[in-house]
Amino acid sequence: MNSVIPVLDPASPQAEAINDLFLQVLLISAVVFAIVSGLILIAISRGRRRDTQPDQNFGSERSEIFWMIGPVVIVIWLVAISAHLIITLNAIPEVAPDGKINFDDVDLIVTGHQWWWEVKYPKSGVITANEIYLPADKDKKFRVLVTSADVIHSFWVAQLGPKIDAIPGRDNFIWLQASKPGSYQGRCSEYCGAQHAWMNFKVYAVTKEEFQQWEASEKQATEQPRLLSPLAAAGKKYFFQATCPRCHTVQGTAADATIGPDLTHFARRKEIGAGVIENTPANLALWLKNPQALKPGCKMPDFKLSETNLKQLVAYLETLK
Repeated sequence: MNSVIPVLDPASPQAEAINDLFLQVLLISAVVFAIVSGLILIAISRGRRRDTQPDQNFGSERSEIFWMIGPVVIVIWLVAISAHLIITLNAIPEVAPDGKINFDDVDLIVTGHQWWWEVKYPKSGVITANEIYLPADKDKKFRVLVTSADVIHSFWVAQLGPKIDAIPGRDNFIWLQASKPGSYQGRCSEYCGAQHAWMNFKVYAVTKEEFQQWEASEKQATEQPRLLSPLAAAGKKYFFQATCPRCHTVQGTAADATIGPDLTHFARRKEIGAGVIENTPANLALWLKNPQALKPGCKMPDFKLSETNLKQLVAYLETLK
């Protein structure tokens, strides 16, 4: 396990800018603290060695000018570096002459739900959940539109930059970029209900070639002509007879609802329930058997599945690659 505090281990230019600002403010504060503490200690030391009242100083214009200019210079410097950071982090796209935002410049649309994240790549049409893939490139940054479908959430990947609120009816923008390949933990950092702690997601920064391969495979519908096993075929039949298509989408089929996560390539995802458990056949069976036992309050109810239907559904969902 990585023992480094994520915010102190930046992996993007945006996170590095925030880290640099933090270190500069910390250094300035430490110097000011050291000077003030030193003067206090000197005053205490000199005062304790005297039996008489110390000499009284009724003011010095030179000292007053020094104590005025010093703080003013520090404040101006802090304003300057803070303004530079704000300009660096500004991801709002250009506004057209009619005052409307140009959404053609948006690379990702992330929508917060109680309690999971919907991820759309508008330029390619790829839709997934709780996983974001992007190329690890110092020169390529993704403009992300962040919004919410229900209550206020907050999108945050500590190693990749600042957090930004996901607010219903409002479009907020943030840059998302990774300087090096890796897996980066994302979280909701605004309390949003009972399962706020389990509203996680992952950002996977891969090579440019790997990202292109992933995107190409995600664009393909999983429902291609294929020979399903008898168990998976029975699971597919049960999936469409039950209420599953009323909440989920499987591209290439009649299932096109958007209440729950898109399941088109579900079997390739690494986690279930926005980080609750690893995506394995055994864990999938636990989730389908009683989602409320693993994530109380989530929108997916306990359908009281029989053991036969449970095995069938697991077999079918495992084919969605």
